[in-house]
Amino acid sequence: MQATIFDIRDKLALVTGSSRGLGNALARGLAESGAHVVLHGRDLAGVQEEARAIAQETGARVEAVSFDVTDASATRDAIEALMAEHGVPDILVNNAGLQRRAPFNEYATDDWDALVATNLSSLFYVSRTLTPAMSERGSGKIVNIGSVQSKLARETIAPYSATKGGVVLLTQGMAADLARFNIQVNCISPGYFKTEMNTALWQDPTFNEWVEKRTPAKRWGHVDELVGTLVYLCSDASNFVSGQNIFVDGGMTSVV
Repeated sequence: MQATIFDIRDKLALVTGSSRGLGNALARGLAESGAHVVLHGRDLAGVQEEARAIAQETGARVEAVSFDVTDASATRDAIEALMAEHGVPDILVNNAGLQRRAPFNEYATDDWDALVATNLSSLFYVSRTLTPAMSERGSGKIVNIGSVQSKLARETIAPYSATKGGVVLLTQGMAADLARFNIQVNCISPGYFKTEMNTALWQDPTFNEWVEKRTPAKRWGHVDELVGTLVYLCSDASNFVSGQNIFVDGGMTSVV
């Protein structure tokens, strides 16, 4: 086995929802591995500022794009413009996500619609736009970001679990359709990580204690611990791996 099979230097990678949080850590990890990274978010000024920071820190080429991933037309136009300027991405990381918590029988329709649009429909819109060009080229790596909640439910987040379960099944369906074009589609499902979206959870002493007891590793994950799995799935090392959901969760989904 040669180390070069994990080499993603100069590969063009689009990471949705990467101006901050987990997506930012994933994009930064790709940049540190030598990829040419495109950051994405809704606030263009913020995305551009973060792109400059990552480029300065890593020495990688980092671009910035802004569009609403829940808008099919806006997504199509933005990605077509991106491809016209930079070429067809070699790597797509569908990370854009949203969480809103409430008991199931009190859950607002608007919140349900927002979660489905952001966590699931956006993945479809972005991937549908990119994969024809990937197919024509004959190669591509797509990594969808799921969640431990794609397998395990918890109070107040039933809609979130439903969307993340959908991500896993959509990953498998995409793999079935796209493998013939040498496009590998896989999913990474993080466990409990200390991210901005989870701030209220890890700052809650009771919930923090539950996570530490429930996780065999006895701790929360650090976002940089997702990068190794991501680089593997974006490299030639995973060329015969498709339709898989890899849990990076400290062992949580393996125990009762």
